[in-house]
Amino acid sequence: MPRASWNGTVIAESNRCIVVEGNQYFPPETVNHDFLRASKTHTLCAWKGMASYYDVVVNDESIKDAAWYYPQTKAEAQHIKGYIAFWKGVKVEI
Repeated sequence: MPRASWNGTVIAESNRCIVVEGNQYFPPETVNHDFLRASKTHTLCAWKGMASYYDVVVNDESIKDAAWYYPQTKAEAQHIKGYIAFWKGVKVEI
């Protein structure tokens, strides 16, 4: 089952992830939002839409913009709307 962890703490775990471009997108209800802090960062993907980011915070340490999601998507990416993916040192194991 895919699991995202950082600093020895599991942030997300689900057997209902969706893989897009090699990234595991976790259903939002399977992510522990206690470890996420909203970021002001946004980026644009040509086919998915505008991404929003979270900083990941564990034990008073943080990684800026280490999680992202699409609150609204283009038609081709509707299946990952609201799902959360990780990078920048967050370990995603399958």
